[in-house]
Amino acid sequence: MPETQSEKTILGFFTYPSIGGDDWRYAFETAQVRALEMQMLTRAAIMDMANAPDFASASASLSATEYTLGQGAGDAETETMLRQRRAAVREQFAEWILESDRGLVEIFRSRDDFANLRLALRRTLTDRPVGSDYSDEGNVPPDLFEQVFEEENYGAFPPYLREATEQAVLAYYQNKEIPQIDHTIDRVQSAYRLKAARKLGSVFLLNLFKIQIDLTNTRTMLRLKFTEAEQRNVFLDGGFIELERFRHGLDMGYESLGQLFFTTPYHRLIDVGAGYLVSNESFLKIEQQCGEYVTGFLRSTVTITAGTQPIIAYLLQKEQEIRTVRLILTAKRNLLDTKLILDRLT
Repeated sequence: MPETQSEKTILGFFTYPSIGGDDWRYAFETAQVRALEMQMLTRAAIMDMANAPDFASASASLSATEYTLGQGAGDAETETMLRQRRAAVREQFAEWILESDRGLVEIFRSRDDFANLRLALRRTLTDRPVGSDYSDEGNVPPDLFEQVFEEENYGAFPPYLREATEQAVLAYYQNKEIPQIDHTIDRVQSAYRLKAARKLGSVFLLNLFKIQIDLTNTRTMLRLKFTEAEQRNVFLDGGFIELERFRHGLDMGYESLGQLFFTTPYHRLIDVGAGYLVSNESFLKIEQQCGEYVTGFLRSTVTITAGTQPIIAYLLQKEQEIRTVRLILTAKRNLLDTKLILDRLT
């Protein structure tokens, strides 16, 4: 299928973009990361969990790891343990980053700020109590969200949250549609991250965020096609792939999507994900494929001897490991079919 001029994308890479060079200020921290990477769960250990016959067996397979659960642990105990592991790796990440690079810590903490904002806006705009059950791992203290929305004083937020709040409120009141809150916050968050990465001069971080934008747009394209939605302006700017290609994909058959993205690094994951969606009416495989692609990019930092790249990669891979443990344990507790678990993981 020939491409039109607007569908052509010329990238300077085949599989993954550049990760930048070494930064010898981080020689000691990188060495620590390499040692900790050796302690992460192996693929075999994760597959043993996934193939375990029940929750007790899956939990028992973690007995020699940092994810050990006590006898008879319930949902609350499991979630507390996983949150503690996540908090610990985030705290370690912050300790590794030098004072001159604190912007890196702010970027990753802002993820919780934006998540808290989504929750606060949804509650406020639907006339529900703002509440206080927000993450305390962001840059903004949890109690500030309640205060800001009670007083309608958005100026108390840092600029990126203030902008997201103002734009999301305006977008919501156009048609009073809750999804507009999420679309708007997604746009502001992606723009903020790209700007922050450029300001820090981090090639790795900038390319990571561009990849994440492309993959978000890929998921959006498939979800819009599956639900036969009419939206065309919900894709995020700033990725490697031009938005017209995703919009074109909305008007094509699923079997043609792989070919449409053939000149991009995402053709296989789109082909596999779209095929699974048609066969199973499920987004499991596109989620798995997107996660696998990001993991591949993160693992390419193995070529870096010293720098922030391996430290960032460790943080994100460790968070993914924690999510995987949660996914498997939750699935086992709820008696989900093992095939579904494996489809999500492999």
